[in-house]
Amino acid sequence: MAPQAYSKPPQPPPLFNGDAQSIVKDMEDRIAKSRALMDQIGHEVAERDASFENVLLPMAHQYNEDALTQEVLVFYQAVSEDAAVRDASTEAQKLIKDFSVEASTREDMFRLVKAVYGKQKSELDPESSKLLEESYKDYIQKGMALPAGPERDRFKEIQLQLGKLETDFERNLAEEKGGIWFDPGEVEGVPPDLVSTWDKGEGEHRGKVKMDFQYPNYFPTLKYAIHAATRKRAYIDNTNKMLNNKPIFHQVIALRDEAARILGFPNHATMKLDSKMAKTPQTVNDFLGDLRGKLTQGGESERRVLAEMKKQDLQSRGLGGTSDDGHYFLWDHQYYNRMMLESDYSVDHKKLSEYFPLRSCLPKMLQIFEQLLGLVFVEVTGHDRAALSPDGNGHHIVWHPDCHLFSVWDSEDQGGGFVGYLYLDLHPRPDKYKHAANFNLQPGFIRRDGTRHYPATALVCNFSPPTKSRPSLLNHDEVVTLFHELGHGIHDLVSRTQYSRFHGTNVVRDFVEAPSQMLENWCWTPGQLKSLSRHYSYLSPEYETAWRESTSNDTRQPEETLPDDLIDKLVKSKHVNAALFNLRQLHFGIFDMTIYQPDNHHEVESWKFDELYNKLGWEIQRLDTPVQLGQGYDWGNGHTTFAHIISGYDAGYYGYLYSQVYSADMFHTVFAKDPMNPTEGRRYRRTVLEKGGSKDAMDLLRDFLGREPSTEAFYHELGLQ
Repeated sequence: MAPQAYSKPPQPPPLFNGDAQSIVKDMEDRIAKSRALMDQIGHEVAERDASFENVLLPMAHQYNEDALTQEVLVFYQAVSEDAAVRDASTEAQKLIKDFSVEASTREDMFRLVKAVYGKQKSELDPESSKLLEESYKDYIQKGMALPAGPERDRFKEIQLQLGKLETDFERNLAEEKGGIWFDPGEVEGVPPDLVSTWDKGEGEHRGKVKMDFQYPNYFPTLKYAIHAATRKRAYIDNTNKMLNNKPIFHQVIALRDEAARILGFPNHATMKLDSKMAKTPQTVNDFLGDLRGKLTQGGESERRVLAEMKKQDLQSRGLGGTSDDGHYFLWDHQYYNRMMLESDYSVDHKKLSEYFPLRSCLPKMLQIFEQLLGLVFVEVTGHDRAALSPDGNGHHIVWHPDCHLFSVWDSEDQGGGFVGYLYLDLHPRPDKYKHAANFNLQPGFIRRDGTRHYPATALVCNFSPPTKSRPSLLNHDEVVTLFHELGHGIHDLVSRTQYSRFHGTNVVRDFVEAPSQMLENWCWTPGQLKSLSRHYSYLSPEYETAWRESTSNDTRQPEETLPDDLIDKLVKSKHVNAALFNLRQLHFGIFDMTIYQPDNHHEVESWKFDELYNKLGWEIQRLDTPVQLGQGYDWGNGHTTFAHIISGYDAGYYGYLYSQVYSADMFHTVFAKDPMNPTEGRRYRRTVLEKGGSKDAMDLLRDFLGREPSTEAFYHELGLQ
């Protein structure tokens, strides 16, 4: 039962009772409303009379209200079990993308916004001024500075094509159902309790088990499968699981390049970076190139040590004369990295995971955010859901029975007010979004009447589900992932902006990861690791019995929380093989920047992206591939699974590394000495998170740090001073 002060939120959560018919109709209705408003403004307002109040503000209010419905309608495709609902949600996404192109290419609205931009920008409050400036730039980037005619028409046609292609690419990834049928002996070493959850074969696959490509099944196979042939097959088949995305990828890159050139940019990267913190491709290329130079020697040293470990392992198993002897392959890395952690650092991630059962770890994570940022999380269950639901049906305020719903509040010292709603959908399902991500469901903003609409946000993850003998256990990487995604969710919740356009994580892409990356540090500090941990055998008598049955019955029960010596070993292992890890990130970032900076359009048309992707990977990481066994660089199609650079991070993947400069600076400057300092935590909330994208990211950093940002902490963290 929620404390009385937090039992009655002033606003209900969103409803998730849409069906295949209503989803498309609801989107069409929202679009019709927006179109009618633009028609009205375009008809009634002359350029000489155009002002922020009669052009931008009505559209901003409409945008706010549209977002309350549109985000949910598009979200169904990521989480619904009903194929017809997912299809309708995909169709709704295509409709809104098409309308976005239509709205941003209206000559009448562009002329009015341009008129306001020319005479009123300096008269507005800072957030309204930013809204005006970005709205004007949006029209320019949609080709409205081009003279009416064939070029502008072609640009609009490209935008419509891209909207459909991007949606198809994402949908294909979401509905991928591939996998590999293995004989049980082939998956020797993979945790038996995991293998027991895999599909069992019938007919031609009788006696076999199916490893699908969902992360909770795929990554443990790479980490623990003893047989190199199993790891190789898993790795290569996973790389080639999305061949239906191959032509889509090529079309998207070519169309984006053509569109950028129509606007007068030399390439897509130059166009995209114009509004980011980095500003120019040269800045990004220099950053990535400098980091590559600093990491290459360390990566080679790490590879040599791991290759020697592999050699010794093969010899100890009588396999020293195998055909791949002397090579260290991509599919070897997870296995021998794990072996090094266990043998050299005494870090056994399977044993560590026993201390991070999801059911106890998650509430303790929320407690950290409560103490640090001044929040209170109240889970909404049972009859309370029905009481809270706008239609009285508690099932309608979640999309699946597995969902957790929390009302989120300010703590008493922060005023005790309502903050918003947090949803958690944590385990895999067929056709569910396959990675870990934060989705905004409803943004926060100031309504027409001056009251605040509060946000709703969702974390969609794929952690291993509980079994009969064990709860869902998180390995430490998953603890970091959950904390990271919660960081995005908290950013979404505590933001307080006038306009939904700037709400929460609607910040420039090369800053958006920084707040969550900074929070990852709490998963590496001894005090917080201790507080997050609890051995699963203490959760219930049944789990204690199951744990004893999995060991010898006379074995002493482990300490309840993570022992200090294990914490010390884990912390010391943080940067083990860090150069290779970051070289992998550089591979992704450099590939992204390469394909969006061709010398000419013909180069894009002629590129073989599979060969380019794999060749760059080899040159940067120097981990062996099938090429070193005599195959060509077309052996894999990893680019066809690379959703980031199709869906929002195009010419922006560098941001994962770039934003680490800022996250490291913030943590080491403000929090490293006292991570749970509530005064600094609340200052961080108010200075950085609360502002969303309403203020330039560089200004947020200067305000918080009290100086210009520095790269010193970033390079120190990587051991590259």
